[in-house]
Amino acid sequence: MSIEVRQLNKNFGAFSALNNVSLDFPTGELVALLGPSGCGKTTLLRIIAGLENPDSGTVLFHGEEATNVHVRERNVGFVFQHYALFRHMTVFDNVAFGLSVRPKETRPTKLEIKKRVHELLELVQLDWLADRYPHQLSGGQRQRIALARALAVEPKVLLLDEPFGALDAKVRKDLRRWLRRLHDELHITSIFVTHDQEEAMEVADRIVVLNKGKIEQIGSPDDIYNNPASPFVYDFIGQVNLFHSRVDHGWAHIGDYKLPAPEFSSVNNQTAIAYVRPHDIELTQENIEGSIPATVSHVSTAGSVLRIELTNKLSDDVIHVELPRSQERSLDLSVGAQVYAKPTTSKVFLQR
Repeated sequence: MSIEVRQLNKNFGAFSALNNVSLDFPTGELVALLGPSGCGKTTLLRIIAGLENPDSGTVLFHGEEATNVHVRERNVGFVFQHYALFRHMTVFDNVAFGLSVRPKETRPTKLEIKKRVHELLELVQLDWLADRYPHQLSGGQRQRIALARALAVEPKVLLLDEPFGALDAKVRKDLRRWLRRLHDELHITSIFVTHDQEEAMEVADRIVVLNKGKIEQIGSPDDIYNNPASPFVYDFIGQVNLFHSRVDHGWAHIGDYKLPAPEFSSVNNQTAIAYVRPHDIELTQENIEGSIPATVSHVSTAGSVLRIELTNKLSDDVIHVELPRSQERSLDLSVGAQVYAKPTTSKVFLQR
């Protein structure tokens, strides 16, 4: 089922949660709503679910008006961050709940419910836990049961609000890979809210970056990371170095060195900021053209990656660099060592 939202606005008192938001969610796509706390992502999800009413704007399910349709009639499955399982019910009864409370004329038989529940428990790989209670499960198991319960009513849309936020890092990683595989098998239109950039990049087909109730950018994970549309997106997605500069006829001048800014070839002497990812910086021990003199202030390792902090000799700012560990032997990276940092890829934004 496709979803469209058109010119949604929602205020809570003087706070604007959504400001003229319009989006399309094609059938079968897995979309992440990504942004900091208070950006409007959960409000948007709740309006799509029917748990919240917009002040203005429309929601369409498969081209049909759904703005005022009751949540029970939207055929939406909802998974919350904190599981919301019924403590007094077994795993089986939790998953069966949505089917067993249907009106008599649409309620499946007990045999049909039993078959459906066991199919779902096999799908989430927890059929052996059917007789357990929620308190007897791990956090990851509880979240998978919550997902099975949401799927039991055969929703056309699956909405997930920070589904892995309450779990530890290792379980979170395992579950998001599992969710991606499950989605590829079921192809339900799915929207999930997260503030975790890595989670969105790994799981989603498309990412919608929200900030202060507005859409900053929509695109594939690669587009969002490699071609940020605004300084906010560049700063929010992954780590980045900021170099204050002045743009003049296609070049961003930073002290005595310069970075290419061809999109500003007609700009004359304007203040700007150059954004450079840590892995887009090369280190040498020779002063080559376009490099920045710096001093090594800290070195750490993260698996196969070296994370290096440098002090920019021209400004005293910190420069973050990431290199493969294989380069450790070819460079003197002891604290206090003198090196030269050369950005290889950058993006320049004019300051307004």
